[in-house]
Amino acid sequence: MNFRAVIAGIAILGASNASFAQGYHVTNTLHIASSGGWDYITTCPVNDNIYVSHGTQVNILNKNTGDSVGVIPNTDGVHGIAFALEFNKGFTSNGKSNDLSVFDIKTNAVTGKIKTGEKPDAIMYDPFTKMILVCNGKSKDLSVINPKNNEVVKTIALGGKPETAVTDLAGKIYINIEDKSEIVVVNTKTWTVTNHWKTGKGEEPTGLAIDTKTKKLFAGCNKLMVIMNAENGKVVKELPIGDGCDGVAFDQETRTAFSSNGDGTLTVVKEGKFIESPGFDFTVVENAPTKKGARTIALDEKTHKIYLPTADLGPSAEGQKRPSMVPGTFQILEVGK
Repeated sequence: MNFRAVIAGIAILGASNASFAQGYHVTNTLHIASSGGWDYITTCPVNDNIYVSHGTQVNILNKNTGDSVGVIPNTDGVHGIAFALEFNKGFTSNGKSNDLSVFDIKTNAVTGKIKTGEKPDAIMYDPFTKMILVCNGKSKDLSVINPKNNEVVKTIALGGKPETAVTDLAGKIYINIEDKSEIVVVNTKTWTVTNHWKTGKGEEPTGLAIDTKTKKLFAGCNKLMVIMNAENGKVVKELPIGDGCDGVAFDQETRTAFSSNGDGTLTVVKEGKFIESPGFDFTVVENAPTKKGARTIALDEKTHKIYLPTADLGPSAEGQKRPSMVPGTFQILEVGK
């Protein structure tokens, strides 16, 4: 017997198992019994809660225990949730009623409604301008809202259907335009569109994230992640991802981008420095198994855990874009290492 070969084989097997153990995987599943579809999910930076859009309400769960903490009701066709912490306010974008619900972060009590454009979808808070920004899918514009007094201060035409918006924290907003396969740049000092950048080979961009340190954008497109220079719009890399992406996140501390894909995978992209020359390189390091339907994403920047909403899925009905949900199976996947 060749003992050196045996030892080498054991070493390789051990390394393989160690590598597998270090990979991303589902670490917990949190269940929500109520029915209804879903879209975005958000973690709150001032408490241990996860806010989940779900049909006509937002479910609030404690991320550590999975216990229900509360509900934001009457959010018809809800898509996203955002927080303006210094005003102690949360906001939900209600796609069917064309408005936002305003709620108290501490009590979850709804305190008001704000009219927006048609079919408000993605929503975010920009700390640089201290404004709430809402992407309106049908009217193809951006609502700029002052959270201090809940007033719409500007409506900006975008020239296409907006999906997701991110801020560079320095005066620029970047917005995926799904039907034009481009990223629009908005100058927040003038609240005007300054650029329309094509996403290279990437089609129908949905999820979007930004590395504010290296000024790189990560756009989730059809089976492709497009990485773009946020200063000039140059596409620096195009990487394969899973099918059905609807969410992208970037972990500033670990220098890692994630694409949540409806086919049941989480594509993990690592950002690293070139050795030979200055700059940065990007590599797909893993396509971690999740569950079909887990297409939107929330990243907890404190714990580095990822949360993905999904459900057990039945067959697609005629004319349906997505498979039907098995009643009572809505769940949140917790993913970590």
